[in-house]
Formats: sequence, C-alpha cells, structure tokens
Amino acid sequence: MKKIMLIAAMLAALATSALAGDGLTLKAGSFADAHSIEVEFLSPLSGLEGLEPSHWRVVEASSPDIALPLEKVELAPANPNAARLTFRQNLDMGQPHQVTLASPRGSGKIEVTRNMLAVLLTLFLSAAVINNYVFSRYLGLCVFFGVSQHRDTAVGTGITFTLVMTCSGILSWAVFQFILKPLSLGFLQILVFIGLVACLVQALDTILRKINPVLFKKLGVYLVLITVNCIILAVPLLIADRNFNLAESFFFAVGAGLGFAMALYLMANVRERLAVARVPASFQGLPIAFIVCGLFALAFMGFSGLSLF
Repeated sequence: MKKIMLIAAMLAALATSALAGDGLTLKAGSFADAHSIEVEFLSPLSGLEGLEPSHWRVVEASSPDIALPLEKVELAPANPNAARLTFRQNLDMGQPHQVTLASPRGSGKIEVTRNMLAVLLTLFLSAAVINNYVFSRYLGLCVFFGVSQHRDTAVGTGITFTLVMTCSGILSWAVFQFILKPLSLGFLQILVFIGLVACLVQALDTILRKINPVLFKKLGVYLVLITVNCIILAVPLLIADRNFNLAESFFFAVGAGLGFAMALYLMANVRERLAVARVPASFQGLPIAFIVCGLFALAFMGFSGLSLF
C-alpha cells in the first residue's frame, strides 16, 4: 500500500512539473524581418501557453537598460522548434540583440546577430539583379538607350558608371556619417552629393580624355550628364536613407554599378542584332528598343520578392 502511494505521489509530482514547465531552453535566434526575431528551442513547442510577451525581454546590446516593446509571440511558420517575436517598431539589425526568457515553461538568454557575409551578398545581388536599376527601378534610361547601340561602348560605359557609383557611394557615406549627420545637415545631402559626383566626373573626364580618347568621344554628352544622372544620385541617397555601414555601402554601390553594366551589355547585344534584322519601319530605332527593354523588365520581374537568406 505504501509503495502504491509513493508511486502515486511521484506521478503527481511529475504531472505538476509538466504543467508548471516543460524545461524549454533557448538554443539560437535570428532576425526574421525588420520587425521580428525568431528564437529556436532545444525541443519542439507543443504550444505557446506560458510564453506570454511579458515573459520576454529583448534589448540592444548597446542599450541593455531599454527593453524593446514586444507586440506578440507566435509559433514560427516553418520551424516547430521556434517562436517568432514581433515588435511594434523597426529593429536595428546592425546591432546585436539580447533575448531573455523567464517563464514557468523555461528560461534562457541568447544573443541575436546578423551573418554579415549573407547580408553583404544579399545587398550585392539585390542591387544587381533583384532590384536592377534599369529593369526594376527604371532609372538612367536616357544613358541606357543612348549608349547601348554597340557592345564596346556599352562595356566602356558600364565600367565608367560602376567606378563612379562605387567612388561616389563610399565618399557620400563618409561625408554623410562624419559631417552631415553629426551637424544635423541631412537636408543638404542632395546638393552635397551632386557636388561629390561632379568632382568625380570631372576627374574621370580628364582621365578618359588622356587614356581612352575613343571611348571619351563615344560617350560625348552622356559623360557630362553623369553628374546629375538619377541612377548615379540614387546610390548615395539610398545609402544615406538606409543607414548602411562602410562594407554595406561598398557592396551595394558595386552591385548597382555592375547591374547597370549588365543591363547595358544585354541591351547592346540585342540592338546589334536588331540593326541587321527586318524590323518594320514604324518600329525602327527607339520604338523597338523600348519594346526589348520592356521584355527584359518582364524577365527581371521574376526575381522580385526573392529572399536569399
């Protein structure tokens, strides 16, 4: 009889402990998007009972005393071992975040950081392919149609634009971060960025005139138009708006430049073939070029919404 009572007491204690908590332990975490963090447990989740928002505390590593406002906690859609924490404000994914759980079901503390290699590769491919400046954003079309008639001119222009985009992106990042932002002069960024690009284009004009006079002559007026070209100015403005760091700015600018160079080269190949094709008279010249550009844009729309990491 005593043995039976002892076994019953042990079972009751086990049941109580199971109801009070199932020993959940935090394993790892990652940023799901700009508003949420996905935390993974060592064991599968049977539900979210006992995992209320009040049981979580999430802070930035640089500001450990300020808890971020948590809106809701839900099961992760694709991982049975994970929960998703959604916040009321955008997360600064450039900062490490500390996630602490203290609930009847379990406890733990982890640090959530971004994989910088994955971030940089995503920025590069996004600027070059997914959000291509010509076929997705429709920027720089005047230069695009003006110099995409021959492959050699397209290659030279693509290299030129990539150099200007990269240099202007890095210089504008430095000026914005160390001069405009500390002095609260962000409203002057367009004027300042135009001045930086103008200086770079003037230097490039002198270099091309001496090194490659043929390409200099083919670019003609389009070289001067680089100064106020929308595709050139878009890179510094987006870098400042998204608050990229130096590495992110570099990969973003290089991706944007190479994406524009790729668009030029693809278009030049097609237009050289169209020059000897039997195109109806009403479609010759720019009309057929716009149609081809539209077909390229439709093809690049297939990359929209693509998530790499």
